Amino acid sequence: MQAVQTEPEPRSGRFPLGLALITLVGACWRLGVLAFDKWNQPLLLNDSLYYSAQARQLVDGIWFREIFVDRPGAEHGPLTSVLLAGVSWVDQPVPWQRLVTVLCGIATIVVIGLLGRRIGGDRVGLVAAAIAAVYPNLWMNDGLVMSESVSVLMVSLALWAAHRLLTEVDARTVTPVGAVGSSMARPARAAAAAAVVAGVLAGLAALARSELALLTPAVMVLVAIRLLRGGPAGTRWVKSLMLPLVVGLSSLLTVAPWVVFNMVRFEETVTLTTNDGTTLLGSYCDASFSGPNIGGWSLLCVVADPDYSMDEEPSVRSARQRDLAIDYAKEHVGDLPKVVVARIGRTLDLYGLDSLVAQDVGEERYRWASWAGIVMWWVLAVAAVVGGVVLRRRTAPTTWPLWLLLCPVASVTITTVVFYGGHRIRSSMEPTVIVLAALAFVALANRRRGPDAAGEATAPDEAP
Repeated sequence: MQAVQTEPEPRSGRFPLGLALITLVGACWRLGVLAFDKWNQPLLLNDSLYYSAQARQLVDGIWFREIFVDRPGAEHGPLTSVLLAGVSWVDQPVPWQRLVTVLCGIATIVVIGLLGRRIGGDRVGLVAAAIAAVYPNLWMNDGLVMSESVSVLMVSLALWAAHRLLTEVDARTVTPVGAVGSSMARPARAAAAAAVVAGVLAGLAALARSELALLTPAVMVLVAIRLLRGGPAGTRWVKSLMLPLVVGLSSLLTVAPWVVFNMVRFEETVTLTTNDGTTLLGSYCDASFSGPNIGGWSLLCVVADPDYSMDEEPSVRSARQRDLAIDYAKEHVGDLPKVVVARIGRTLDLYGLDSLVAQDVGEERYRWASWAGIVMWWVLAVAAVVGGVVLRRRTAPTTWPLWLLLCPVASVTITTVVFYGGHRIRSSMEPTVIVLAALAFVALANRRRGPDAAGEATAPDEAP
């Protein structure tokens, strides 16, 4: 199997210092916004109320119940509420809950820097971290009592761990589990450990945002393909099954307690959340199929549900609303193509900008920062396409690093097509866009510096 060289620059002792300084700048900005503006700001009427109240319930020993009625609650995944619960024992927990998401955002700067380093070397890592530190579409989420800061951190960690796993697969011949006496047992254990970490982090991502459950099978497929293309024919099929199964099993065990908990407490089948019904109902109605909000999500459609009742069991309500949405989609099949185009346009900031900004403002984001994020997205998205071409050429003939980075993009695309387009939906692919854009910027800088600088791109090294 031919190993892929994905770190083109020599390692430098200056990288930790550079990353620390960039993280410090990003941290000062986030903590400053929190301290001077958001610390005493009350929560608005949005998902933040749910996360905050559920975190307080957990502290009181009330395990995932609805916040307004005494019924089982799984409107969102549990990870964000669990993290917030750690600081929710104080009398006024909202400011401290905001601090938790700020800390997640600061950690994301570090992880994106490390991911960029693994993909393209020190300079790519530092540029990626610098973008993450100032990018409004990241820092606007930090300080909100919502899931985006947590989920983006989990996606970044999962990509980093999966890259490490695939590097192990490329660099070593992985022997079947059980070959303890073999000289290759240690590499096999290292790859298995990397597979466990990747699976656990992918599972945690799914517990932050349910659509990120798509990350696990994507990583499993990538690992299987890499193993199928190398190694002795007699063990190829065994090896191609073992590590992907370790990834899948680790992810499954991570989400299993939550899934089993849901299976036994709801009337209808619930795996990760009961939010699919509400989301679909707001995505498949007149307000989101026509007019200025086409391709988006409408709260008015949910409020207009004629059979809505606070006393309705959440899983029953979700199933009923899901059926309503499916019936609406069947009756408006001819409108689906234009709606899907509008959804994709919204996610890519190519359509419905006024309503997207209004939605951001309704979720406590700054109007000016939302517009700045849109402009910066346009620049980064174009650069990311160029970065994808650079990465593909650099890692040819095997291009798994690019395919790995595209896994969150695939998840966002599927979610957008099925549900709606928006900034919150897109947040999961922001780490990919940042790293690929950083790769493009560094490649452009190297090209301007001349052949000697460009030649550095052939010097491989292993990132931590």
